[in-house]
Amino acid sequence: MFRPLSLFIGSRFSRAKQRNRMVSFISISSTLGIAVGVAVIIIGLSAMNGFERELQNRVLSVIPHGELEAVSPPFEDWQPVLDLVEQHPRVTAAAPYVQFTALLEKGSSLKAVEVRGVDPEKQKDVSVLPQYVKDNAWESLAAGKQQVILGQGVADKLGIGVGDWITAMIPNPDPSLKLKAPHRIRLQVAGLLALAGQIDHNFALVPLQDAQQYLSMGDGVTGIELNVDKVLEAQSIVREVGFTLPVYVYLKSWNQKYGYLYRDIQMVRTIMYLVMVLVIGVACFNIVSTLMMAVKDRAADIAILRTMGATDRLIRSIFVWHGVLSGVVGSLLGSIAGSLVAVNLTPLIKGLEGLIGHQFLSGDIYFVDFLPTSLSMQDVMLVTSTAVVLSFLATWYPAKRAGALQPATVLSAK
Repeated sequence: MFRPLSLFIGSRFSRAKQRNRMVSFISISSTLGIAVGVAVIIIGLSAMNGFERELQNRVLSVIPHGELEAVSPPFEDWQPVLDLVEQHPRVTAAAPYVQFTALLEKGSSLKAVEVRGVDPEKQKDVSVLPQYVKDNAWESLAAGKQQVILGQGVADKLGIGVGDWITAMIPNPDPSLKLKAPHRIRLQVAGLLALAGQIDHNFALVPLQDAQQYLSMGDGVTGIELNVDKVLEAQSIVREVGFTLPVYVYLKSWNQKYGYLYRDIQMVRTIMYLVMVLVIGVACFNIVSTLMMAVKDRAADIAILRTMGATDRLIRSIFVWHGVLSGVVGSLLGSIAGSLVAVNLTPLIKGLEGLIGHQFLSGDIYFVDFLPTSLSMQDVMLVTSTAVVLSFLATWYPAKRAGALQPATVLSAK
């Protein structure tokens, strides 16, 4: 198989046993440094991809993309507005909702939650939330039965399960009666919502008609929630929808409540790309020192090659290949190791949590209670190619020094 002479000699220099053990040690450490840097960056980027995937598939598929909230609740004449919203070409579904805050009481345990009254049938079109309700309890949710679906975290906090009864204290909706004792209602837990995240710890669902009755709203609602075709453009789409309505409403989107999560993920991803260049760049400095010592160690060999007719370009190419091969080997080892760890990162972290008895991500603080991962081949190729390019740049100065050696000076010193 044909190989350029410079590649052949450079690979022999890389594989041959060095006369100077220090050169050999630094060469190995530079390769391992690049491998570790590449592996760590791939694992970190895979974790960021996993968080972004869970944000879109788990959180943004459950919460409404946008809300049209009445300026002066309750929203009485909402049905024509709902029909108008559903006609917008970028709105995929819309449904009325009632929202209020309640204090749940079970024995001596108290828990404040955000209660949302929804239409069980229309909610299936607006979000995939019913899919996360355990034991298919969503199908049995109906108005007039004093039922409630609690988040798993809320149920664990109160120490209750399906079928138990709890007391909900609701503030009086009449502003003139706010200082009076809150309205108390008895609710039976019909099911549990398990999203494995922050929503489980502060969320409850009741049928729409029951929520209207609890707040004495008649047929009125708090507002209209909607889903759009492109979730990342929800803010502009909700604004477009609001301008088409004949009534004044507050325009809200998921960005106001969860937008910081998406921005934080993108910011960390950008920082990791910067760290990638710095970490791999630092590892490549070892290549510079390795090649500088290799040039000194191989000075006699270089002089002999020059006397045999080797050109400056050939000598430079030999040491370029010498350094690039170290970068390529380190990049390949790092990409393979990083990919293997990234694919199995979630079970590895769960195993570590079980081993030390500590959960790294708490569901009542973060939007997921596990470390997600999603390996992207585009990230792997980007990190690997960056490491190879930086390795190539690190060879420039040592190769230039090697090409400048004078055979007479080297051989006379021997």
